[in-house]
Amino acid sequence: MRPALVFALFLCLLLALEGTLFVDGLRRRKAEAATLAQLAVVTSALGLTDLAVATEARYTRHPAVSDPMAPFMDHPGAIEHFPTGAFWLPPPR
Repeated sequence: MRPALVFALFLCLLLALEGTLFVDGLRRRKAEAATLAQLAVVTSALGLTDLAVATEARYTRHPAVSDPMAPFMDHPGAIEHFPTGAFWLPPPR
């Protein structure tokens, strides 16, 4: 096979893959629109700015509304004073 033909077949394969991913993205976007509508209703009914994991500490909130430096503001040996800390195990030694 000529190198130009191999290259053309490779380009066709990449274009087919890109088209498949594009169609899959459109399908997923339609499916996600229903979920986002339900989340918007829940957040507006509860009066939240964003659907949060917990509202106690800044570092347990959703990454969209948390401060990047929040996990480092407490001392590493400090006692956990929020009940949400019980959800996560300490790191293995």
